[in-house]
Amino acid sequence: MKVVVIGGGPAGLFFACLMKRADRAHHVTVLERNAATDAFGWGVVFSDATLDNVRAADPETYDAIARHFARWDDIDVHVKGHVITSGGHGFSGLARKTLLDVLRARAESLGVELRWGCDVPDDGALRGMGLGDADLVVAADGVNSRVRARHASVFAPDLDARPAKYVWLGTTRLFDAFTFLFVETPDGGVYQAHAYRFDETRSAFIVECDERSWRLAGFDRMDADATVDACEAMFAPWLDGHPLLAKLPPSQRATPWTSFVRVRCERWYDGNVVLLGDAAHTAHFSIGSGTKLAMEDAIALSRALNGGMGDEGRGTGLAAALQAYQDERMTEALRLQNAARNSMEWFENVRRYMRLEPEQFAYSLLTRSQRVSHENLRLRDAAYLGGVERWFASRGAPPHGEVAQTATTERDPNAANGSEPPPPPMFTPFQLRSVTLENRVVVSPMDMYSAEDGTPNDFHLVHLGARALGGAGLIMTEMTCVSPEARITLGCTGMYTSEHEAAWARIVAFVHDRSRSKICLQLGHSGGKGATRLMWEGTDVPLDEGQRWETLAPSAVPYRPTMPAPRAMTRDDMERVRAEFVRATRMADRAGFDMVELHCAHGYLLSAFITPLLNHRDDEYGGALENRLRFPLEVFAAMRDAWPAHLPMSVRISATDWVDDGRGVSGDDAVAIAGAFHAAGADVIHVSTGQTSPDARPVYGRMFQTPYSDRIRNEAGVPTIAVGNITDADQVNSIVAAGRADLCALARPHLADPHWTLHAAAQLGYRAQPWPIQYRTGKMQLERNAMRDAAGRGPGVGEVGRV
Repeated sequence: MKVVVIGGGPAGLFFACLMKRADRAHHVTVLERNAATDAFGWGVVFSDATLDNVRAADPETYDAIARHFARWDDIDVHVKGHVITSGGHGFSGLARKTLLDVLRARAESLGVELRWGCDVPDDGALRGMGLGDADLVVAADGVNSRVRARHASVFAPDLDARPAKYVWLGTTRLFDAFTFLFVETPDGGVYQAHAYRFDETRSAFIVECDERSWRLAGFDRMDADATVDACEAMFAPWLDGHPLLAKLPPSQRATPWTSFVRVRCERWYDGNVVLLGDAAHTAHFSIGSGTKLAMEDAIALSRALNGGMGDEGRGTGLAAALQAYQDERMTEALRLQNAARNSMEWFENVRRYMRLEPEQFAYSLLTRSQRVSHENLRLRDAAYLGGVERWFASRGAPPHGEVAQTATTERDPNAANGSEPPPPPMFTPFQLRSVTLENRVVVSPMDMYSAEDGTPNDFHLVHLGARALGGAGLIMTEMTCVSPEARITLGCTGMYTSEHEAAWARIVAFVHDRSRSKICLQLGHSGGKGATRLMWEGTDVPLDEGQRWETLAPSAVPYRPTMPAPRAMTRDDMERVRAEFVRATRMADRAGFDMVELHCAHGYLLSAFITPLLNHRDDEYGGALENRLRFPLEVFAAMRDAWPAHLPMSVRISATDWVDDGRGVSGDDAVAIAGAFHAAGADVIHVSTGQTSPDARPVYGRMFQTPYSDRIRNEAGVPTIAVGNITDADQVNSIVAAGRADLCALARPHLADPHWTLHAAAQLGYRAQPWPIQYRTGKMQLERNAMRDAAGRGPGVGEVGRV
């Protein structure tokens, strides 16, 4: 093949080397607009996994690189006068110039043609260089790729310039660990430095801050020299007299600060032109994946071209190879970009976390990307994680009261000198007013559509009772409706007759008598989403004419075009509905519930008031968020007055409408909504999202709603319940220990396994979790199985120091 590579960075050079290594008959030319001696930037970082990939692809390049590595295992977090160290992270640093020198030398030895100071302003330029007949043109020209811009109609690039500012500096101060430094200034600025040694004489030193802090410090008015001086003064306690150094291209001397641009493309090739490295994608520098992705792209593209084309070389063979490359690398790039997005947003919003205690702050930082979890940290550094667990347990609410006659607990026989190991974070108690939850696991409210005229029956007794026996700290009922017209379907439970109260009292009594779980009644009103068929008969399908009742909403806006328009509520309607919520709240008290939750999410009546997608009123209950919140807050305040002061209340909200056009509830709105309910007396906010519009485009994934809980908890200072694709104990421990939520609600895992919490305790080796005494032999068997499994596979999820 005749191959032209535009861009002489790590991606382009390594790809050129691999192509020539695979087949010396390939003619490969690299065009780089800078001089051979130019090398901007400082150090690059590789994980051990990436280095293994490089070694497998080209051992000679790996060996040449490895001679220059600066290696470290530790991460040091400096915050609020504390230094917190976590080990076992396994990274290697290298000077970017050294990497480029190695790759240039390797390319020359393999016969790659290198042309320096060679600009390619347009596609026609290749013809003038005698390269117009290339079989393949590889665009490795970086984040500002001009090739990508020329083919934008095919590549469909999505460029997201992020709000934080950063400057990439160096220093002669040698850091022994990958070091994060955090500075708060009296004027409210928050600044961080990412620092790591990359050779025997220098370290990289990236200073980053949000735009508000950037302007407060006057960085927006500083050139490179002034920036270096100001950063030296700011981070002087850690520089030990060493200078900061700037190595910037001339275009950045006057304005050295920049913003990270997240690059994503819908397609990576157009005919014989293919994107490589930062031209195709970028990943935030806080997870050190830019060079990793670029070099792994090079490996995949070379493999696809040399292993997948056969003898054709052109046409369908080339297209198939490029498609294979795109399929493989786009998936990996998206995976890393998602992790990088989480990490990037953590640093963009670091002031949100400065209120955390140093131990939790550092843990939050280490787990920010969701690639490093609680148990992954145990495998990396068990001593560090043990310290985190001891610290977290010391902050938990002390359990109180007598152990239930039907439950049994055991001491850990492995505890030395009578000292118990700390419980996993999910098994620490949590206090809500006078109510102590034994652990942080919540059975999420799940509509069962199995009531008879609103009355819960034996199904609900078994369903909720089994999950109480299963050990969850808090059991949430399904949305229980405050009137017949408040129901979603004919199968929804209610709390508006004496029969309902008695039936619920029976369930509550079972939970209290037979377990240590607490139970919460979720109260709601379906609004315009009511009078529909059972879920398994179709989603949002209206009842037949003879069964349907008139629905109410803030505005006469149907949730779906296929649904009847609700009637816009009058003031009389509001007063009646508010009274129905109060009546149900008083009945919940008499039935013995420990807690009441008000449902203000998912497009039901009160949620419809909050979202502008469904609230089109022009009176004092519409328009601005303050007005849209008015009626939900009136209802909540009336319920709070009717509910005992010593018992907690929660509110479930949709923290985003998942509508991208700016019409819906935003993240800022969610913080304000949560703060308003908290000020009105809500003890915890149950953070859900969406289901307020059929036009919603949610971004699903692991723990996909947890970032909204994180923001509300750490910006508004409000306790939260996280919910949404939380599936295993490791995730619960990570969320709770990091302060992203105080409680975790799980729905589908509890449908599949009513004893999910008991099984999680056994998996983690936590023997103090109470079990029903009738199930004691099952507990013993499960723990023996966990011990045997752990012994068979070595230390794994949760076993170290526990079972």
